[in-house]
Amino acid sequence: MSKNKIAHLCSGCGSQFSKWQGKCTECGAWNAINEIALATTRKAIGYSGSTENEAQLLDNIDLQHTQRFSSGIEEIDRVLGGGLVVGSVVLLGGDPGIGKSSILLQIASHLSTSCAVLYVSGEESNSQIAMRVKRLQLKYDKFYILPETDVENICLAAQKLKPKLIVIDSIQTMQIADIPAAAGGVTQVRESAAVLTRFAKQNACTVFMVGHVTKSGEVAGPRVLEHIVDAVIFLEGQHGSRLRIVRTMKNRFGAANEIGVFAMTDKGMLPVKNPSAIFLSRVANIGPGTVVTAIWEGTRPLLVELQALVDNNQYGNPRRVTLGFEQNRLVIL
Repeated sequence: MSKNKIAHLCSGCGSQFSKWQGKCTECGAWNAINEIALATTRKAIGYSGSTENEAQLLDNIDLQHTQRFSSGIEEIDRVLGGGLVVGSVVLLGGDPGIGKSSILLQIASHLSTSCAVLYVSGEESNSQIAMRVKRLQLKYDKFYILPETDVENICLAAQKLKPKLIVIDSIQTMQIADIPAAAGGVTQVRESAAVLTRFAKQNACTVFMVGHVTKSGEVAGPRVLEHIVDAVIFLEGQHGSRLRIVRTMKNRFGAANEIGVFAMTDKGMLPVKNPSAIFLSRVANIGPGTVVTAIWEGTRPLLVELQALVDNNQYGNPRRVTLGFEQNRLVIL
């Protein structure tokens, strides 16, 4: 048996080094370089390895296999530039309990009425997912559930079902048996995402990956994960509010920084057609210190309300405090 090759990978930027060092010379992060075992190719299946391809003339490439199709949710289609692209891989990040699984269940439910979808869960059982689907009163005609964490087994199951959509919940729970590392580590996350991405391209199916986030709000795992996928979207929301915002951080097939607005209800995530009505207070007469202005988010203009309160200072040093507005921009004003 051949020995596994060892490399050193920065968990911050994904840069690879031949030996360990305290500081990453690419991003400047300290103590971020970890030892990893490079993945070996499974010849029996071959998804981890590369196949010989021939160069094609651009005029001869058939674009029918890369057409868009609707996710069934208008706000998601807007965020992704007009719908899902066949063979694309989308990474969905967000805080725990923000509604990532709920919105993906809704997308899978809509597509299951016309084609097969595969929902892979490494965190919940079949009965738990089925209970959530029925609680949200979703359709499940061709809705397949697979409680699995081995990526090669997932590829084999998907090859038999030939689904149009695969949901991976979550990428941090996936692993490849040939890699001697724990699930959720730098190596497993990177290689699992790479294998699933190759499978999506080769079989013309769309893949959604759920990504856990760190305390700083970034997707957990190596930064190279964001470079592997085609689109990165985040689901955001304030504590105690039912309002949710989906924001595009990266999109190879559309504009970045696009947003979609949702409201969390007992029936799942409902798109908000007029977000400006939510951001404005419903008061007939606007009092002093309040102004309504327009901002531009992606390709969508929004009306927001700014409020200012001025009070007498009884201490020596006056303060300017902001909430929902960058402090440095206030200093410029």
